[in-house]
Amino acid sequence: MISFVVSLLVLVGGYFVYGAITEKVFGVEPQRPTPALSHADGVDYTPLPTWKVFLIQFLNIAGLGPIFGAIMGVMFGPAAFIWIVAGTIFGGAVHDFISAMMSVRAGGMSLPELVGRELGPAAKQIMRVVSVFLLVLVGAVFVLTPAGLLDGMTPDWANRWFWIAVIFVYYMTATLLPIDKLIGRFYPVFGFALLFMACGLLGVLLFGGYDIPTGFSDGLQTRFADAETHPVFPMMFVSIACGAISGFHATQSPMMARCIKNERLARPVFYGAMVAEGIVALIWAAAAIAFTGGYGSLSDYLGGHSAGDLVHDISVGWLGTFGGFLAILGVVAAPITTGDTALRSARLIVADFLGVSQKPILKRVLVSLPLFVASFGLMLIDFNVLWRYFAWTNQTLAAITLWACAVYLARHGKAYVICLIPAVFMTVVVVTYILFAPSPEGFGLSLPVAATVAMTFAAVGLALFARYKRGLIRSLAR
Repeated sequence: MISFVVSLLVLVGGYFVYGAITEKVFGVEPQRPTPALSHADGVDYTPLPTWKVFLIQFLNIAGLGPIFGAIMGVMFGPAAFIWIVAGTIFGGAVHDFISAMMSVRAGGMSLPELVGRELGPAAKQIMRVVSVFLLVLVGAVFVLTPAGLLDGMTPDWANRWFWIAVIFVYYMTATLLPIDKLIGRFYPVFGFALLFMACGLLGVLLFGGYDIPTGFSDGLQTRFADAETHPVFPMMFVSIACGAISGFHATQSPMMARCIKNERLARPVFYGAMVAEGIVALIWAAAAIAFTGGYGSLSDYLGGHSAGDLVHDISVGWLGTFGGFLAILGVVAAPITTGDTALRSARLIVADFLGVSQKPILKRVLVSLPLFVASFGLMLIDFNVLWRYFAWTNQTLAAITLWACAVYLARHGKAYVICLIPAVFMTVVVVTYILFAPSPEGFGLSLPVAATVAMTFAAVGLALFARYKRGLIRSLAR
């Protein structure tokens, strides 16, 4: 219990201390007009109340990630709690805040264009492909889970494909309508429900007499039975993504960068939403081992049940009928509301690099239609394969974004080290992962070889960054 409470307090303190440092490093300017005011179009650039922007941002980046990721990832042992806390404060929240503020300063520019400005045209093209692929992948992945759950709760005629069709119709509507017409009205409700459920579970954990067997006294090793294929490094850092750091977030933040009314609100919205997600992940990780009784019991449970089953059992068991309703709302609505904004972000990215105005509805339809077709086609692939590639692509995107953030800060004479250190670390993680992971997911190399290649790769990145810095110094000297 003590380690859980300390982790929770450190996370909250991280917002006030390191969040303030990050804000100061970037240098917000409250008097500068934001894109919501300077580019208002009534479709994507629309000023929204701060509480609504926060809840939309939170639900956009959260979804099922901090729930399912934390439940599966806590099997890596107490190291999961350390990663959720440290990853959120020093990685994910910095990543989200800096990339979002870069978008605010660039008129709401989407992620690939931002990366291209800092890392060059080749990086821009790579990011366009990777970002759109990831977002379309998210649209596919986050249809299958709720469709399957709804299939089991409804009559036979409302089968899985019926619900897939229904969800896709919703996707199309949410992607095409102005942001304040559907997303702006319903997302705050779902975001509040997700936070309310987490707060209810936190109350049970703290005051319900449950033991939280975090296992710090037994060491930081993985708790998976097959330790050789599930080492803490690099596997945990990819498995627990959304609850610590996620490249997907940087694709979502430009949407709210086009809706925020003042730069001084950026820390509560972007850094704050990531800390809130870290807290949700911490709660669900603790709830999973407290409810089942420990790592061994959790492993036995997951051997015959899904993470969705555990979410339902915990919610109903601890929060009663209302908890069950919230569980269904969270497990069904959360992925849907992540998938629709993913496709909306994909539309904005494609429209940005094609230079197509999104004010006319016909142009929105023309840009979106191929994205819907691609997402639907991906659903025909095995879900487990989709999820693994989603996880790795997600963290690779985070690494690239952090490099771009570091270059941006260096170019503006700011303390770039806050992004450079996590950029190097995440580069080592994603390169090691893809080389170490078994075929066909990865290359199946030994961990020492994979890690050595990854560190070499990161060293090359550092050398290129140092050369860029020397070029900056020479140009300023002139």
